[in-house]
Amino acid sequence: MVMKVIGLGDSVVDKYLDLNEMFPGGNALNFSVYAKKLGFDSAYMGILGDDEPGAHIIKTLKKYKIDISHCRVYKGETGYAEVNLDDGERVFVGGNKGGVLYENSFKIFQKDLEYLGDFDLIHTSCFSNIEESLEKLKKLNVPISFDFSSNISEHYLKEICPKIDFGIISCSNISVNETKNKLKTVVELGCDFALATRGEQGAYLYYQNEYFYQSAHKVVPLDTLGAGDSFLTSFLMDYMSKSNFSVEVIKKSLARAAKFAAETCLVNGAFGEGKKIN
Repeated sequence: MVMKVIGLGDSVVDKYLDLNEMFPGGNALNFSVYAKKLGFDSAYMGILGDDEPGAHIIKTLKKYKIDISHCRVYKGETGYAEVNLDDGERVFVGGNKGGVLYENSFKIFQKDLEYLGDFDLIHTSCFSNIEESLEKLKKLNVPISFDFSSNISEHYLKEICPKIDFGIISCSNISVNETKNKLKTVVELGCDFALATRGEQGAYLYYQNEYFYQSAHKVVPLDTLGAGDSFLTSFLMDYMSKSNFSVEVIKKSLARAAKFAAETCLVNGAFGEGKKIN
């Protein structure tokens, strides 16, 4: 039976100013698309605006046959980020701070809980404005993965980690020792494992008191946006699919995740699907 997973929370369009194109993105949405690409039943539940970017996101998700039956469309702007090219690297230069997602509290109702309870994994993030609902979600006994990005203050980790199962952090701007300490903290606060992505410096996993390192696959990137999201999705799908997560299986799963992340770097946007900005 194929595993069912859902990305819950943030979606945006990334507006590439140099190309005058917008690409669907956002951590939770990217997870949903990458999981589908990897062969899993996938859904996305989030808040979109009633504008052209929102319509483009919906059209794209329908194209991938991702379940969007519980998405909400509100009057206003879909979240967007403005992105420019700086010496081959994509850099964020502006945006509307999440648009309707942050203008409307992402409340989880009873009918949503009944829907979410049928999934094998819920993935969300620090950009999803969902912290207040994590306690409710935890009671579903569905594993929850949470991407902290670089929001890894001790206070925030203490607030979130006891309510989730898998913690993912971005650590390219801190040392390896600091990365390892953060990973250990995430697990000590209640997570089954902690994963840290470090861009071209690779990734670290902390699982059952052991650290595992995975180097990044060397490619000439067209666009690095989405590499971390694709890495975490591939690894999570492997972890959830395996009954025996031995050292050998872990190493193979990390290697597969690195390969999948490298492939993501060969298209514009997190997974392509660009549309000209009118």
